[in-house]
Amino acid sequence: MSIGIKLNKEAAVVGKYNHLWALFFFVSMLTLSCTSLALAETGFEKWIADFYPVAREKGIEKATYGAAFAGVTEPDRIVLKKAEYQPEFTTEIWDYIDARVNALSIGKGQKMARYHGQTLAEVEAKFGVEQSVLLAIWSMESNFGDIFNRPERLHYVPRALATLAYGDPKRKKFGRTQLVASLKILQSGDISREQLLGSWAGAMGHTQFIPTSYLAYGVDMDGNGRRDIWNSIPDALATAANLLHKNGWKTGNTWGYEVILPGNEDQYKDQTHTLGEWQRLGFKRPGGKAFPRPSDKAVLKILAGSKGPGFLMMKNFYVLKRYNNSDSYALAVGLLADKLSGFAGLVQSWPRPPGSLSIDEKIELQGHLKRMGHYEGEIDGYLGKGTRGAIKKFQVQSGMTADGIPSRDLLQLLRR
Repeated sequence: MSIGIKLNKEAAVVGKYNHLWALFFFVSMLTLSCTSLALAETGFEKWIADFYPVAREKGIEKATYGAAFAGVTEPDRIVLKKAEYQPEFTTEIWDYIDARVNALSIGKGQKMARYHGQTLAEVEAKFGVEQSVLLAIWSMESNFGDIFNRPERLHYVPRALATLAYGDPKRKKFGRTQLVASLKILQSGDISREQLLGSWAGAMGHTQFIPTSYLAYGVDMDGNGRRDIWNSIPDALATAANLLHKNGWKTGNTWGYEVILPGNEDQYKDQTHTLGEWQRLGFKRPGGKAFPRPSDKAVLKILAGSKGPGFLMMKNFYVLKRYNNSDSYALAVGLLADKLSGFAGLVQSWPRPPGSLSIDEKIELQGHLKRMGHYEGEIDGYLGKGTRGAIKKFQVQSGMTADGIPSRDLLQLLRR
């Protein structure tokens, strides 16, 4: 009995010390974690202090710099998360266009055209950029200012750009350059510190200008002495028009033409010829329409393979790419502008996979998911991460394989 009691006492003592060691280990790790976090924050504050001489050489006053970073002690972790984000799904050209050129965006654009008709007319007269193009850009960039109703998507621009310069090796140079430009904006008095908000990468205002582009093209259209693309729609639209104008926009000319691919198109992809030469090579417009100016030059773009429509892109298409260097972006702006001008839009169909959804069906699918409580995002036809997550919730609830893939069979089930 005495041996058993002794062993029990020894076990209790060992257990006691094991618990103490576990507690010590936990406290040590917590302290180490907190210390690491503090060091990271101290490192960011030190980076801000060390960057001031660079900003000073670019003309930034000490008072401006101090005001810009007052209370900023740590990086914007959401910015770093978004910078690292890799899209889960590859966006096909038809999905990209569907999400941006649809009944919702067209209807809202037409409403904005009526409401801001005088401003649009004045901007067009001054810069020579058609109203429909400006409306399409405004729609694409901020959904006609709807971004300001979503504060979770807005970031304090100097902090966001300092975060990229400090913590993102791929965007270090971009972050430093844009940070200095954002400080120049603040120093100019065009916008207050509290309103100097933008995307995670520093795109600002109704028409989403990065700071260097804002400094290059910003316009005070309403005449109040400030270039305010955050609060003044005339300033925002004029700034967008000024960018296009200064990069060679041709007033009254189209962005390009839809053409039927003749079957030997691969050998001509991305080549430049006159429209007359393209026609002789077998590239014709749907319905046999003639090219208005056969001597104009155009580049062949094939964005969806040989089974999709082809496009002969004109000078204005490449001017649109100065706003966003993406073929898909420039095409979407052109197509939406055409619809807002009353044109019919694309004649040929995209080569969608069998069973895939049209844009109207995508919008309907989101509506069903939202009414069922699975989807909390915008009903916009864009089947991104949020929509696909909602599909998975419904599939799990219905005992289906949770692959998150939208299909016509899934839509039929939702209808029931």
